[in-house]
Amino acid sequence: MTTPEDAFQRLAGVFASRGNAILEIEIIPPSLGSPFLRDVCSIGITKKALVQAFTVARRLFVKHQASMTADALLASLLKPNMTPGEESDLVTTEIVLLFDCEHLTACNWRKRRLLAALTRRQNASNQTRELVQMFKTELTLLQSYQCSPLHRHTKSPTLWSHRLWVRKQLLQLELQSPQALLDLEREELDVVLRAAALHPKNYYAFTYMRQIHALLASTATSAKGHPSWAGELARVLLDPVLDWCLARPRDISGWTFEIYLLGHVSEQSARSETVGRVLRFARDIGWEGESLWTFIDQAVRQFGLESVVDETFLHDTEQAPHVPAPASTTVDQQPPPKWPWRARLARARAYWAVYGHGHGPGHDT
Repeated sequence: MTTPEDAFQRLAGVFASRGNAILEIEIIPPSLGSPFLRDVCSIGITKKALVQAFTVARRLFVKHQASMTADALLASLLKPNMTPGEESDLVTTEIVLLFDCEHLTACNWRKRRLLAALTRRQNASNQTRELVQMFKTELTLLQSYQCSPLHRHTKSPTLWSHRLWVRKQLLQLELQSPQALLDLEREELDVVLRAAALHPKNYYAFTYMRQIHALLASTATSAKGHPSWAGELARVLLDPVLDWCLARPRDISGWTFEIYLLGHVSEQSARSETVGRVLRFARDIGWEGESLWTFIDQAVRQFGLESVVDETFLHDTEQAPHVPAPASTTVDQQPPPKWPWRARLARARAYWAVYGHGHGPGHDT
């Protein structure tokens, strides 16, 4: 039978030997016969073993963190080698956050440690590379939480806020070229889309992506001296986010983020192409879900894309001139005040009734 100390030691060993690797951590059922499973970077732990490890980690953290002032943290960083006790202070917070992702004290302790490292850099100009590595290791730890099939971590405001803070510090430490900023944005999008796939309607993940876009746009603009980078950064994300949304048409958080991106793209052609692609998708499969049609309605009204709707629903008129076009103009001109997206859906239904498109309508709540 696993004791709390055994559970703590096994989990602490995983985090202590992680280096810069990204872990995938999953809560496993006790029926598998072992409280702890590991396959390279894939970790499985039962809920009971995690609770046991947390009780030990929390006790150690509370015992030691009171003395870890900024001066004490700086002094520990200036030592050439950390003692096992000092290493465990770092690992205990990782175990605490694995169990409770909203543990602000543990998260703030990690911030104070990184801030102490920044203070150390001011006194030693050759420490930049080591400091950058510390911040990148913090990002891979957060990614291990946010991209694992855990119950709360993918949608934790504390973890997303901490990730944004770490990214800001890294941007101040490293000079980034415009291409590097584009690559960085794609990397962050991969993390966000993975977290959003694990936890549908992940408002916090997409809010973080908005903040990253604004941060990178501001950084690029100040470096290049012109304001067009917000559009450049948004355009890079349009297609991958749209692909993700079309694979999950019920997820309103993804659709609202796509609206945000369209608002930062200056080319009307890019907006028309995006909305047209969504309309063709809905037209061809007969999709009736609210999230997708809300996106269409908002995009059409916000960016003046009514002609795209007309072109999409009249696509087959020339091939079948004897069939009258759907009589939906009056519906679009007087949309229901509470649910305007239903006017768009009504027009699609009229089109399907005439042309026979749509198979197996879907519904979302």
